Amino acid sequence: MMATFDQWLDAYSDAYDMIPGPIDAACPNCGQQCLRLVFTSVPGRDVGYAHFWCDNCLQGIGVSRTLVPEHALVQDGRLPRDEREPKIPNFRIAS
Repeated sequence: MMATFDQWLDAYSDAYDMIPGPIDAACPNCGQQCLRLVFTSVPGRDVGYAHFWCDNCLQGIGVSRTLVPEHALVQDGRLPRDEREPKIPNFRIAS
């Protein structure tokens, strides 16, 4: 059974509060500690999109129009998707 969007949103909130440190939390879907949180934004802006997923089970969520915290991992939204770093895998969106 896959974790629900609400379970992922709770985990996202916890992970967001851990920035800039490592995410010390278990995946709501598989239980592994492989969660990643990367934002996409235009440099100098404090609003962007969040990509939150598990590197083990490749499930996660996207959060649009969110505040990008200071010291977060941020992709440059001006670049073509395939040139942005860090890379974001093609993960399944929880519903």
